[in-house]
Amino acid sequence: MTAPRTLRLHDADNVVVAIDPISAGAVLPFGLTVVDRVPKGHKVSTTGIGQGQPVRKFGQIIGFASQDIPPGSWVHVHNVAIGEFELDYAFAEEVHDDQMLRPGELPAHFQGFRRPGGKVGTRNYIGILSSVNCSATVIDFIADEIAKSGILADYPNIDGVVPFTHGTGCGMGSKGEEFDILARTQWGYATHPNFAAVLVVGLGCEVFQIPRLKEAYGITEGDHFQSLTIQEIGGTRKAIAAGVAKVKEMLPFAARCQRETVSAAELTLALQCGGSDGYSGITANPALGAAADLLVRNGGTAILSETPEIFGAEHLLTRRAESREVGQKIVDLIDWWKDYAARSGGELNNNPSPGNKAGGLTTILEKSLGAAAKGGTATLRGVYRYAEPVDRKGFVFMDTPGYDPVAATGQVAGGANVLCFTTGRGSAYGCKPTPSIKLATNSDLYRRMEDDMDINCGDVLDGVSIEEKGREIFGRILVIASGERSKSEQLGYGRNEFVPWQIGATM
Repeated sequence: MTAPRTLRLHDADNVVVAIDPISAGAVLPFGLTVVDRVPKGHKVSTTGIGQGQPVRKFGQIIGFASQDIPPGSWVHVHNVAIGEFELDYAFAEEVHDDQMLRPGELPAHFQGFRRPGGKVGTRNYIGILSSVNCSATVIDFIADEIAKSGILADYPNIDGVVPFTHGTGCGMGSKGEEFDILARTQWGYATHPNFAAVLVVGLGCEVFQIPRLKEAYGITEGDHFQSLTIQEIGGTRKAIAAGVAKVKEMLPFAARCQRETVSAAELTLALQCGGSDGYSGITANPALGAAADLLVRNGGTAILSETPEIFGAEHLLTRRAESREVGQKIVDLIDWWKDYAARSGGELNNNPSPGNKAGGLTTILEKSLGAAAKGGTATLRGVYRYAEPVDRKGFVFMDTPGYDPVAATGQVAGGANVLCFTTGRGSAYGCKPTPSIKLATNSDLYRRMEDDMDINCGDVLDGVSIEEKGREIFGRILVIASGERSKSEQLGYGRNEFVPWQIGATM
């Protein structure tokens, strides 16, 4: 009988990860008898771990034994808890020159849409934004009328007309952090290179006023940007008719856009993970990190986010920061989130989710260490607020919640024109206007949800190297950026995944 496979990730670890399910009484290849049934993706203690002693995975502390843990035990939430310990931030101690191709590497290219002003898109949509939830139904109806008319068949070069509704825009302060976040998000979408043109529809009396947005950002109306308000135009039916007419006027302008060969340096990649499991930090996340490193070497940009999900792993980023100042911004974000969670009656270790735990993740520290692997090894060049325009090349960080649609919305608003999303449990997600590429952390998930998954990273457990898988992911990014549809695009995802971060009080 073949012994179940396990994986030790670091010499300092006192656990191994079960690649296969392990029965009680099984003997592992290195001679350890397992005393409990251990699901695949979960952890087995390789030594005795006394109560209060650290549990180590990835060579890092992921928690502390809440009771004595004998050798060969299943290590999970029933015997591991979070505890306080010091992290060594070692600011800027691991900075290196990572923005040059290695000997033998050829510059990468893709087929993109070059926009006025120099930005490059990977898609050619017309977007319809609502300034407030009160105009959400109208923009849905405008998009539906365009779809039902069949007119898009005459414009095969246009990827679609997409409405982006949301639940805010009024019942909020007219200044302050929440207003600024919504303004940055809306402006980021209104100027996103994956849109050829944008229509913004408001009610008219809301807090988030379209004229104020136009004035603040210097927006002038033309072929690429139009707006209207329901109250000024004369009500719902007239607003729908006017919106349909404006979109039809935009179609010939959008159709003139053509793909051309451009450098991979024009790609801004959003790094996301959701529905994580015990394999995420072993297969898909580090492989995506290798792809991000390759993009950075080609002069492109990779955005890591989800601040609550780097908690406990922030010291791995601060030591890669290009300066102490950049690294300190990461620490300041973690402190803000601790306070934010406490004010809400929560704690950052409320994460992992039940699905994460079922997949083998025990604490937020373990999840964070795996999640941070998506950022590869490149030097951290900048730290951005939610939805802030990303203006640095290389590896950067954006402050967002861990909730995937909210996090991705911020990244796209910041300029991400392609997105990679790793999952071990099977997150159902897609993103417009930015194509989302789904990476399965294990082969069982890939086979079970093959219609949703673009790449299987489970073969890393069978011997495929992280570097080889990273090259595969990077190649797929270039193909999908050039126009091939990702699985989530084929399924039609992306219309309902625009979720701006609502940080303040609803009044």
